Amino acid sequence: MTRTPMPPVLVTGATGRIGRGVIGELLGAGVPVRALTRRAAPAAALPAGVDVVTGDLTVPASLDRALRGTGAVFLLWTAPPAAAPATVERLAAHGRRVVLLSSPHRTPHPFFQQPNPMAALHAGIERLVAAAGIEATVVRPGMFASNASAWWAPAVRTGDVVHWPYGAAETAPVDDRDIAAVVARTLVDDGHAGGDHVLTGPASLSQADQVGIIGDVLGRPLRFAELTPEEFRGRTEGQWPRQVVEMLLAAWGSATDRPAHVTSSVADILGAPPRSFARWVADHAEVFGPATAA
Repeated sequence: MTRTPMPPVLVTGATGRIGRGVIGELLGAGVPVRALTRRAAPAAALPAGVDVVTGDLTVPASLDRALRGTGAVFLLWTAPPAAAPATVERLAAHGRRVVLLSSPHRTPHPFFQQPNPMAALHAGIERLVAAAGIEATVVRPGMFASNASAWWAPAVRTGDVVHWPYGAAETAPVDDRDIAAVVARTLVDDGHAGGDHVLTGPASLSQADQVGIIGDVLGRPLRFAELTPEEFRGRTEGQWPRQVVEMLLAAWGSATDRPAHVTSSVADILGAPPRSFARWVADHAEVFGPATAA
């Protein structure tokens, strides 16, 4: 008996951290993958066997070739908001099931209720998808564990003190690999249409505790030195967008001395507990520099 070939899954944001992870998970499960990319050069680093198609979310007509024959789409929005209505209309015309990477803006915890332009963008795309009648699953990661590589790794590589605000602010960092695995599972398995999943790591940890965990894993004593919000603004001036700085300060301030929002979604979908922050650090220790010899 001849089996009908499985249709490919289209992955947008394919050359980014989450997109690459989703591609790896799908290929590991034997699922054909089509990757959408604006430029061919970055896609050259994608795994062998990926069908790379050039297209642009801001040019909806360019998506037709990528969408043709696919069974589902992972939508990671990387374009200006104005392009969203036409792109969603194109998705609806092709009748493709969509897994949308969004934000936990519906979560009542105050950390996720601070003004956030990215969350506002995601909320708008969700409304468009719902209005278009697209069969969709929404995946909402909380704080990414990998933020530590951008926020604290530079200080750890050059010294033993991390200067940062709101050391008592608690988050539940989620591993990028768990996000990618959940996205892949919801793209392929039945029963996830209409799902709305907030993803977190397994534990609520203060920012100071997270820095301490990095030190423990590396075998180095690290110290968290508290900055005032104004000091943080000064240190990031000209390096970070002011809107991002204010968003983070408001979110951290709302999460001080109160447990983070923690969900069981990763375990519920994958059948295995989410990776801990310590596991993420151990598996990415190279970004922090060499560990102390035992």
